[in-house]
Amino acid sequence: MRLLVTGAAGQVGWELGRSLAPLGEVIALSREQCDLSKPQNLPGIVASAKPDVVINAAAYTAVDRAEQEEALATQINGEAVGVLAEATRGLGALFLHYSTDYVFDGTKGSPYTEDDHPHPINAYGRSKLAGERAVAQCGGRYLILRTSWVYAARGRNFLRTVLRLAGERDELRMVDDQVGAPTWARDIADATAAIIGRVRDADDAFAPGIFNLTASGATSWCGFARAILDEAEKRPGLLRQRPRLQPIASADYPVPAARPMNSRLSGTQLRESFGIALPDWRQSLSQCMLDPALALALVPGA
Repeated sequence: MRLLVTGAAGQVGWELGRSLAPLGEVIALSREQCDLSKPQNLPGIVASAKPDVVINAAAYTAVDRAEQEEALATQINGEAVGVLAEATRGLGALFLHYSTDYVFDGTKGSPYTEDDHPHPINAYGRSKLAGERAVAQCGGRYLILRTSWVYAARGRNFLRTVLRLAGERDELRMVDDQVGAPTWARDIADATAAIIGRVRDADDAFAPGIFNLTASGATSWCGFARAILDEAEKRPGLLRQRPRLQPIASADYPVPAARPMNSRLSGTQLRESFGIALPDWRQSLSQCMLDPALALALVPGA
């Protein structure tokens, strides 16, 4: 099996290189090799690779900047995704794409299911929804995996930001009224590999669709930060000092892009269709923080 991965240098893309290796030959392309801001180049890239599976881990993820760059975000997260899906369908290959909790407005009082109607409240969410719709309209063999609050030992993310700020400040002000499931990139990659393996073995029983893929449990950003600091205290070299943690409301931390207050996604359909459920977010955070790469978060400029 030949598996083409876009966004190979990103959080999920990096982990996919390891998780997918047992399935076959992994062709991992960075942004320099496969730039989704240039959709016209994508069909040739896919055709030359001749993959059995295309996993799109590339995306425009600057949520606040997208408010000023919505056209670019939509080109990368929407138009280019549709081009990739079409090129993949032309080969009869499987197309797997990642989406986000931000396609919802966050007003629901319980976890969102795959059947809930999307209603994004920011430009980033609208661009990701455009990608979902482009894939579905293209048809063929596809899977869309919606995830949330992604973090890893590498890249730019909340985990590394908290560790860095802990070494710079005596107090951290963290939003405590937005709730979601922090999801480790490695869990996403491992689940992706398991899903692809099951699709490969299912043959004609495969049905395309959207599935939620997030960690079990939920917390707020403040709760996530508290858990990070708790774990960091157990790991020598990760925490020079423990700053005070000040819970605040979203209104007290104004940002250009509105965020959903409820980002919880139900994993029931994923369990029923593939027999896969991600671990509790606390368990995965503890495992992630054993990675030596996290020490780089404390190095200025890293």
